[in-house]
Amino acid sequence: MKKNYKNIIPLLILLIIIMIISLLNMLNAPLLDLSYKYNFLKQLIWYIIGFIILFILTKINIEKLYNISFLLYLFSLFLLILVLFIGKDINGAKAWFSFKFFSFQPSELMKLSLALYLTNIVSKSNINKFKDELLLILKVIIITLIPSIFVFLEPDTGAIIFFFIIALSILFTSLKHKSWFIVLFFLIILCFLTFIILYLNNKELLINLIGTSFFYRVERLITFTNQSSYQLENALTVIGSSSFLGTGLKKVSLYIPEAPTDFIFAFTIGNFGLLTGLLILLCYLLIDISFINLYFKLTNKKIKLFMLSFISIFFFQQIINISMNLGLLPIIGIPLPFLSYGGSTIIIYFIFLGIIFNYLFKDNNLIKY
Repeated sequence: MKKNYKNIIPLLILLIIIMIISLLNMLNAPLLDLSYKYNFLKQLIWYIIGFIILFILTKINIEKLYNISFLLYLFSLFLLILVLFIGKDINGAKAWFSFKFFSFQPSELMKLSLALYLTNIVSKSNINKFKDELLLILKVIIITLIPSIFVFLEPDTGAIIFFFIIALSILFTSLKHKSWFIVLFFLIILCFLTFIILYLNNKELLINLIGTSFFYRVERLITFTNQSSYQLENALTVIGSSSFLGTGLKKVSLYIPEAPTDFIFAFTIGNFGLLTGLLILLCYLLIDISFINLYFKLTNKKIKLFMLSFISIFFFQQIINISMNLGLLPIIGIPLPFLSYGGSTIIIYFIFLGIIFNYLFKDNNLIKY
C-alpha cells in the first residue's frame, strides 16, 4: 500500500498546483466580465466536491460501476437527446443544461460512460480469430457512433473527437492485428478527401448532408490558417506582451473572450507571466509521465484499458487547448483539464481519477515494481 501512495501523492500535488493557479485566475476573471464574478467560488466548490467524490470512489467496489456501465451509457445517451430539446443555446451549440447556479454538459458524462462501458465489453471479450476482432471492432464503432450522432446535432465537434479517442485507445491494446489501424487510417483519409471534393465542387450538397452549423465548424478546421479571430489575436497579444511575472492579481492587460475556459492558458500567462506558463507546462508534463509510467506498471487488464482511455483524452485535451491558444490549431471549444473553469469537466475527471486510484489503494498486486 505504501508503494502505491508513492505513485499517487506526487500526482495529487501537481494537480493541486494547477488548481491553485486556476483559482487565482478566477479572482481576475471578473475584471474581464462581471458575469464571471462567481467563478472563483464555483470553481472552489467543484474542486471540493471533486476531492470528496475521489475519496468516496476509493472506498467502494468499482466492479459495481462496470456492472451498471450499460445503464450509465443509456442514461448519458438519454441526456444527450434531451439536451437537444431543452438545452441552453450557447455560441450556436445546444450542449448544456442550464440551472440557476450552474450548467451541466452531458457529453462530459458520456466520456466517462463510454470509457466504462467499452472497457467492460473489451475486457470480457475473447479474441481468438479474425472474425472475433471484426465483430469487436464493429461493436465498439456502433457504441461510439450512436452518442456521436447526437453530439453532432448539438453540434460539439470536440466531444466527438474525444469519443473516438476513447474507443481507439481501448481497441489499440486489445487487437492482435494492428493492421486494423492502417485500414482505419485510410478510411479517415477517404472521408477527409470526400469532404474536400464536395467542399470544392458542391458545397450545397455538403451542407444538406451535414447541416449548416456543423459545415461551418468543419470548414474552420480546414481553413483556420487563413482566418483570424478576435479571440486568438488578443490571446497571442497577451502572450507576446506578457512579462516574466505578468500583471498579478486585480489587473488584466487585455480582454480575451472565453478567457476562463477555452483561453485559460493565455489568460494565465497574462495574469501571472511566462514563468507561470512554463510551470503549468512542466506540471502537465510530469503528470503525463507519471500516468504513463503507472500505466505500464499495472497488471490488471481492465484497469489498464480504462486508464489508457483516460490518459488519451487527458493528453490530447492539453495538446489541443494549448495549441488553440498559440494559434497552432483551430478554436473548437476544448478546455484545459483542471485549469479551465467548468464543473462538468472537473467532476468527470475526478471520477476518472477515483476509479483509477480505487484499484491502487486496494491492491498492491496490481502494480509491478
